[in-house]
Amino acid sequence: MSTEPITVFEGREIDVSWDSRLCIHLGECGKAEGELFVAGREPWCQPDAVSRAEVREVVERCPTGALSYRDKIGTPEPAPAENRCLVANNGPLYLTGDLEIEGAPEDMPGVRRRVALCRCGASKNKPFCDNSHVEVRFEDGGAVGSRGPGLSERGGPLRVRVMPNGPLKLEGNLTILAGSGRPAWEGTQTALCRCGASKNTPFCDGSHRTLGFKSD
Repeated sequence: MSTEPITVFEGREIDVSWDSRLCIHLGECGKAEGELFVAGREPWCQPDAVSRAEVREVVERCPTGALSYRDKIGTPEPAPAENRCLVANNGPLYLTGDLEIEGAPEDMPGVRRRVALCRCGASKNKPFCDNSHVEVRFEDGGAVGSRGPGLSERGGPLRVRVMPNGPLKLEGNLTILAGSGRPAWEGTQTALCRCGASKNTPFCDGSHRTLGFKSD
């Protein structure tokens, strides 16, 4: 078995890549209807089993960026019309949009559109989620109280700065969704907690300094 983090499944019209460093096994691919992903089959992903359009649609369901595609006619995955951050119930921050993740390796193409970022403070793969929130029994329902200053426009680049031993600083047009799915906060600048200790989640309140949070 290959020890490389990325496995490429080649098709005639489109290739699919799976990055083990980002996958937290949510099952959006495996539960999708059709023959693109079939557990126990070798290989488990077969891009030629469905249409190019279906490959794109199913791969774009992956919320962590672990799955990405390379369309051989040169069509890249489009940036969503809006940048969004879902504060998952007892889980990570799911970002979608035109993302610029500071420090993300060049060989992680999926995180330019979709990524799951740790907010429990326990991930061993920071800033990415690795499901450690389950192990440490992180509890936060994803409620968002603030409405934010609002937005005058949508979309565009969203820069995500990973502050050493501190929060995630987001710059760009952004809508934050509560764990219930409710669009809650809108604005162009915010700092989100990633130590797991803020009393004002999902926003940073400086608790990382009191906690002595280490991001490495």
